[in-house]
Amino acid sequence: MFLLTLGVLLWSFAHLFKRLAPTARARLGDPGKGAVALVLVLSVVLMVIGYRGADFEPVYSPLPGMGHLNNLLMLVSVFLFGVGGTKGTLYTKMRHPMLTGVIVWSVAHLLVNGDVASIVLFGGLAIWAVVEIVLINAAGPWARPTGGRGLKGDAMNLAGTLVLYGLIAGVHIWLGHNPFVGTYG
Repeated sequence: MFLLTLGVLLWSFAHLFKRLAPTARARLGDPGKGAVALVLVLSVVLMVIGYRGADFEPVYSPLPGMGHLNNLLMLVSVFLFGVGGTKGTLYTKMRHPMLTGVIVWSVAHLLVNGDVASIVLFGGLAIWAVVEIVLINAAGPWARPTGGRGLKGDAMNLAGTLVLYGLIAGVHIWLGHNPFVGTYG
């Protein structure tokens, strides 16, 4: 559990460093970006190793059928991750699509995983995303982007979402967690 917690904390602080200590971050310049990227890679490795190695300590039992809601929320989450890249209709209407996608992803996983490690991982990343949104919003008003591709961007995002969702589901099945069985345990 230590590695998992350390990974979540490193992820959070590496992302929040720019917001919490902008002067220190600016002094680091471009080499600082590389250092932050290295810390982020290390945090992901720690989260994966820590989560996979954590003992199963149940806290609550997911309700039957929550896997189906998880799947729907995951489609929404993956779509939100692509909003900025494909610049569809939500691009000019939504300030934090990726961070919102992280929150949806976290909630989806907490619906089907009621153990301590899942609460640390998914709950911790949801808290980080909420804090990040609050800090970004407090930093100043949103300069709403203009343009975008409209429905063409949405179509591109939807196609990418379905492909990526299929890959994610395939990896989960390969790891022994079939997302299409309706409930997990």
